[in-house]
Amino acid sequence: MDFIWNFPLFTIVLSLFSGVLCMVLKRRTARTYTMIFELILICMTGAVLFYTIRMDGSFTYPMGEFPAPWGNEIRAGILESMIALLFLIVMFCSVLSGRKFLELDIDESKQNLYYTLINLMTAALMAMTWTNDIFTGYVFLEILTLTSCGLLIVREIGRTTLAAVRYMIMNLLGSGLFLLGVVLLYDVTGHLLMVPMHEEISVLASDPAAMTVINMAIGILTIGLSIKSGLFPFHYWMPDTYGWATPTSGSVLSALVSKCYIFLLIKIYLRVVGLPIFAGMPIRNILLVLGMCGIVMGSVSALHADNINRMVAFSSAAQIGYIYMGIGLATEAGFTAAVFQIMAHAVTKSMLFLTTPRLAAVSGDSLKFRNLQGSALRDRSAGVSFCIGAFSMIGIPIFAGFSAKLQFATAAVYSGSSVKLVLVMLVLAISSLLNALYFIRTIIRIYSPAEDEEQRWPVRGRINYNIPMAVLTAANLMLGLFSWVIADLIERGFASFV
Repeated sequence: MDFIWNFPLFTIVLSLFSGVLCMVLKRRTARTYTMIFELILICMTGAVLFYTIRMDGSFTYPMGEFPAPWGNEIRAGILESMIALLFLIVMFCSVLSGRKFLELDIDESKQNLYYTLINLMTAALMAMTWTNDIFTGYVFLEILTLTSCGLLIVREIGRTTLAAVRYMIMNLLGSGLFLLGVVLLYDVTGHLLMVPMHEEISVLASDPAAMTVINMAIGILTIGLSIKSGLFPFHYWMPDTYGWATPTSGSVLSALVSKCYIFLLIKIYLRVVGLPIFAGMPIRNILLVLGMCGIVMGSVSALHADNINRMVAFSSAAQIGYIYMGIGLATEAGFTAAVFQIMAHAVTKSMLFLTTPRLAAVSGDSLKFRNLQGSALRDRSAGVSFCIGAFSMIGIPIFAGFSAKLQFATAAVYSGSSVKLVLVMLVLAISSLLNALYFIRTIIRIYSPAEDEEQRWPVRGRINYNIPMAVLTAANLMLGLFSWVIADLIERGFASFV
């Protein structure tokens, strides 16, 4: 066994250890340690990605060499490595770029606690990405929920406390449903590891009575993760959750946490159920319809928002709808488009949530559109970053959002259903139009000079903001310009999934 097989485990265990360590470190030491540690994790995960691409496959790391059901497994393939690397890069950029606002929004005595939560969240994100055990996924899903609430409530204002309570209630409901689905699947299959569960379900697929229970279990489990990830109509907790959190928290909650829940769901569909069986399940059509509704309703809500953070939050609900629409197509091309959208949305939405507070900071600390006029002229770095994120959301060519929409259109063409093709194309057109309306309107406002603009000095971008924005912009352009390379790697990852 190559030593590199230990790296996925290290990303989990060392992150847990780092969370405990940051509790006893001073504020600045905890911050510096966390940034260096995230860079180390990025290097380790990059090495795993290179290794799996070179071997064109995957490897499984049994924990403690114990057999199931006592032991569990970590599985590292091309797809898991890509997602883990992306998550770590976005996490690093979010923490570095939002450092200024962390110091302003959070009491100095609690800032080391914030980095504790960041490290524990990193452990949960890595565990849910690498795990080959459905119950381990549930355990770290709960850790991810608790750390997410902590990131919200650590900013001690009334709105964040209310948002954290709402978030906790919705997520506990989702967690309970997910656990119930896991229990039903275990009762039917007798396994918790994903591959043995898949083998048992493949045998039971010919038994209508067993498939009724499996359909029920997958349906309950899907509802749980849909609530947690913000699928329509469960998305109304998003504006307060993302809008009132400190920028780093808003970025990681929108770009990473919700996507990790969906990636776990995709693993269950493909590694536990299997694509041929999933394609015959009723839940696929429900996800397709709800995904389309989420795209349209999220965009309409964003259009009517009077606050730039609420607009970006409702836009997140629409982008989540894209992912579920791809899953609902129940084809390999649809799942490829869904995973590509996860990656595109992660790099784009983090840019937007990290940029809007800077525009507000030069506008009297107001997020209201009426007060943001000329803000991009006062903070030019933030203005450029917002435009890049907005162009990607609209679907301008060369950016990640355009390539993602092209992936969905291609998946609809190959779905084999003319009805799905028409519906997907119609939704893509409506969504692109609505995105253009509210993002271009915002760009015009932030670049329109205010009456006293000539009396205001422009704000220069700091290095701890410009470097993360450059990294996220490069990732966005890479997804947009080399989409076929990324899509090919996703397809190769799916090929070795089962």
